[in-house]
Amino acid sequence: MTDRVVCASRMALGIGMISGLILLSGCNPNPAESDLMESPMPTPITSSPIHAQDWWQPGPGLTWQWHLSDPPVDTGVEAQVYDIDLFENDASVIRELHDQGRKVICYISVGSWEDWRPDAAEFPNEVLGNDYEGWPGEKWLDIRRIDLLAPVMRARLDLCKSKGFDAVEPDNIELHDNDTGFPLTYNDQLTYARWLSDEAHTRGLAIGIKNAPDMVVDSLSFFDFAISEDAYYFKWIGEMLPFIQAGKPVFAAEYTDMDVDFQAACAWGKQNNVSFILKNRILTAYRLTCP
Repeated sequence: MTDRVVCASRMALGIGMISGLILLSGCNPNPAESDLMESPMPTPITSSPIHAQDWWQPGPGLTWQWHLSDPPVDTGVEAQVYDIDLFENDASVIRELHDQGRKVICYISVGSWEDWRPDAAEFPNEVLGNDYEGWPGEKWLDIRRIDLLAPVMRARLDLCKSKGFDAVEPDNIELHDNDTGFPLTYNDQLTYARWLSDEAHTRGLAIGIKNAPDMVVDSLSFFDFAISEDAYYFKWIGEMLPFIQAGKPVFAAEYTDMDVDFQAACAWGKQNNVSFILKNRILTAYRLTCP
């Protein structure tokens, strides 16, 4: 259901440089602030024309809540931004949050096929790759085939827009170094990310990078915010700071199943204007915020 980098799991076990927690022993779980990292450059692919920047453009320091499982969404949590699932919530939930002055991010997976989604049958068989290890019912997608993925992803973005969401979380956007079953390159990943950004912006939706620290520099101009998982624990949170420096927020989640020093993460976040929360791995309503 989510990305992973370096030694992370999806929600840090998701997409990244390793394929599962079996390799975590090579990671240093105790980040030093001075240890806290950059990348290549490709060619774009055009989509619909982009209008003036009339989508939500958030700034650093916003509080947030991330609630993807165990519905219904608890709309009483004190947070300026909610990140919730596209298919599990109807427009009334988004309206209720808007009435409370919240902004709402639309969670979709853009790099994996999920067999329980209502549009699962719309994905052509040729874009379905290897099983997503550790997550039954999911397979990696061949993101080189934007021609085949475009109808499904555009329909999802249209649904985000019609339900009233303000932004998009494109999960599983970091694929090139995973065992997807396809010879995906970094350039394929960046091209797909840029295409998704264009499509979201054309609909008046903001869109963020999900993990993928090696893509930060190349995508900073077309992503509006960042979401990270276990980034403090695995010592790559500093690689997301270009977003803060560009006046864009970093929404950072650490997880209860890791022995992260959350107080230290909070202190680092306060110093660098990064919005930390502590969540359980399946992203229920539970949330611990920084003091």
